Amino acid sequence: MNTIHFQYNKTYMIKHIILWTLNPELSEEEKENVKAAIKQGLEALVGVVPGLVEATVHIDGRLASSNADLMLDSTLESEEALKAYAVHPAHVKVAEERVKPFAVQRVCLDFEICE
Repeated sequence: MNTIHFQYNKTYMIKHIILWTLNPELSEEEKENVKAAIKQGLEALVGVVPGLVEATVHIDGRLASSNADLMLDSTLESEEALKAYAVHPAHVKVAEERVKPFAVQRVCLDFEICE
C-alpha cells in the first residue's frame, strides 16, 4: 500500500522494534548473560550494516508488568535498508548465534517515521 505524505522536504526513516521473550528454563544469571550478548551483538551492527542508523537494545529497568525480556529499538534509512538488514550476514550471524537459541517468542513492529 502506498502512503501519501503531505509534509514536504521531510526525511522518512523506518523504525524496527523487536521484543523477545527468553526461554523460561534459563536461570536469571543465564538470562543476564544472553541479554548482554544480544545487546553487544546487535548494537555493534551500526556502521557494519548499510542503512542501519542506530540500534539500542534495552535490557535493564524491566518492570514486573512486562511480558518480554528485552527490546531492540533500531532506525534504518528506508524500507529497502530494512530488507537488506534482515539478510545481511553480520545480522544473520548475531540472530543465529545469540538470539534464536535462547528466545521462545519474537514480536516485531516496523513503521515509518518522519525525521
